[in-house]
Amino acid sequence: MPAKQRQLRANLLLLVAAMLWGLAFTAQKVGSEHVGPFTFNAIRFALGAAMIGVVVMILDRRRSIPRVDRRRLSKSVLWPGLLCGTMLTGAVGPQQAAIPDSTAGNVAFVTGLYLVLVPVFGIVLGHRIRWLTVAGIVLAMGGLYLIAVTGTFSLARGDGLATAAAVCFAAQILAVDHWAGRLPALRFACAQFWFCALTSAMLSPFFDEHPFAGLDLALVPLLYGGLISVGLAYTFQIMAQRDARPAPAALIMSLETVFGALGGALILHENMGVRGYLGASLMLAGIILSQMGPARGAAKAVR
Repeated sequence: MPAKQRQLRANLLLLVAAMLWGLAFTAQKVGSEHVGPFTFNAIRFALGAAMIGVVVMILDRRRSIPRVDRRRLSKSVLWPGLLCGTMLTGAVGPQQAAIPDSTAGNVAFVTGLYLVLVPVFGIVLGHRIRWLTVAGIVLAMGGLYLIAVTGTFSLARGDGLATAAAVCFAAQILAVDHWAGRLPALRFACAQFWFCALTSAMLSPFFDEHPFAGLDLALVPLLYGGLISVGLAYTFQIMAQRDARPAPAALIMSLETVFGALGGALILHENMGVRGYLGASLMLAGIILSQMGPARGAAKAVR
């Protein structure tokens, strides 16, 4: 297949992944009505890890990889997976806890700040920051103010938690970026998700009012969040990034925030108001502007 066709296919896969991730905020909102945040994430990421694990097994057999090599590859992702999976728990826990006190659209846009924060955090690691990134940060922070700061100049609880989630996502993405080029991608993702599920399950009794209760009422959101948002969409991302260019890939995936707002409006009949939609527009413009040019790390986001 010609290179242009491969890039087109990759971009389409990334667009579908962004849509699936965005609509997951709606599933998370519905699920939050029945299941605590850490319980929800424990089940969701366990399902996603199991699905990706099946994909890994199928690919191993197709490629006729010897058992000793499979074990070696699996062992290589354990410690990085433990660290990144624990960091992922620190991101998705506050994100899920934010949803009952906010809208799916708000949480989607505020969480999307991680795309802006990644290059900011990269400065500490010696990465250079471009003027377009600085301009994007200014726009995104202005948008965050309009969305999250109330008339009494206080940060709404749900949006505050979503901001904390964005900070943790940015740190986790940089950690993933450190190891991603050295490890088998699907195995690395699978390890992260298993450890995220495990640590979420361990934290559930301490933070959830009724740990592991109400699972039957949240079955559809859990299945969507685990099998579709985590398992299928992340597999699409891995497949696409073989042929996609980093900057366009990051831009396409930033549309997750738009799909999150659309899902909230169309399915849950949410209304962010004039102020909220103006803030969302500024945040989206800032995210896109910050991703123009070379993008490092942002395209390795994990949900």
